[in-house]
Amino acid sequence: MTPETADYLGKSREFLAKAIDMLSDGWADEAARAAYLAGFHAAQALILVQTGQVAKSHAGLRTVFARLAKEEPRIERKFTRFLARGYAFKEVADYAVGGQAVVTADEAQEMIDTARELVDRMATILS
Repeated sequence: MTPETADYLGKSREFLAKAIDMLSDGWADEAARAAYLAGFHAAQALILVQTGQVAKSHAGLRTVFARLAKEEPRIERKFTRFLARGYAFKEVADYAVGGQAVVTADEAQEMIDTARELVDRMATILS
């Protein structure tokens, strides 16, 4: 594993820890956002290893990751769905107001659980 790949996975673990702390502090929207970013950086590590480049946008990352996931049987489809759903939660946390700015604790916990699986899976694949 290259130092840059390890850095992406390290960043993933940092965001995962932040997500757990934020949820325990009652910030479900921020927890879901941080869980998404944990998965984002883990996916970025795979993309870097497989393509030699990093995605330049969230949409680009989801597109490239989905393509790579089709070729890798250890990457379940739920991880591709997680990145799409997670970006929607990021948008809620960043931009939504009023009644549109709701993320439940259960949704945030589900995001954290899937992010943890994704980070662990990428670490296994890349090691």
